[in-house]
Amino acid sequence: MASTCPKCHQVIEEDDVCCAEVRYTWKCKNCGKLTTGFVVPYGRCFLCGGEHEVLQGYGGALPDQVDFVRAAFQLEVDMYQFYRIARGRTSDSTLQAVLEELCFKEQDHINELESKYHVHLDPQIKDLPDRTESLISQWIFSGLDFSAAAMHVLAVYDKAIVMEQRTRDYFLALAAKLEPGPGKELFRELAAEEEDHVTMLETEREQFLQK
Repeated sequence: MASTCPKCHQVIEEDDVCCAEVRYTWKCKNCGKLTTGFVVPYGRCFLCGGEHEVLQGYGGALPDQVDFVRAAFQLEVDMYQFYRIARGRTSDSTLQAVLEELCFKEQDHINELESKYHVHLDPQIKDLPDRTESLISQWIFSGLDFSAAAMHVLAVYDKAIVMEQRTRDYFLALAAKLEPGPGKELFRELAAEEEDHVTMLETEREQFLQK
């Protein structure tokens, strides 16, 4: 039986998941700030950059599938912010083009998940304030020197490949836990997209080495 999403008023089929009103609450282990939302970029505090932990009990008991969707969103948001921020930091035109294309693809994945599961992310998830972006940058690019000419390009490729492989493997694991149906197929499709990203990055990295 179909119903209507209470937030966006789209029709929700019986086998769809609607978690538009689901919110998690995190507490920063460093400064103690509470943050509420569906996902938080890199699980990091917007105030100090400290690591978050989810506080149990704030959202009540949630269906396993909603937790799967949150995990999928978290990975896509993390990759999107990695590509977006790295694109603005590198001076290599080839790497900039690769990162821009991957950034757009991750945005498409986020939009697909939002539409499929009726989850409406807070605007700050995609458009981080300057201070928050700076804090996240310190975390995700720790040990990576963007002034190190060609070496920084290889380091970005290597880190991006590892992250895409992690995301691919997680989507495959999510699909394996679900019964046959639209949710399972969506995660399998997203895993295939991430595999395509891995192949693209590996090819571009090899071409860069051959220059």
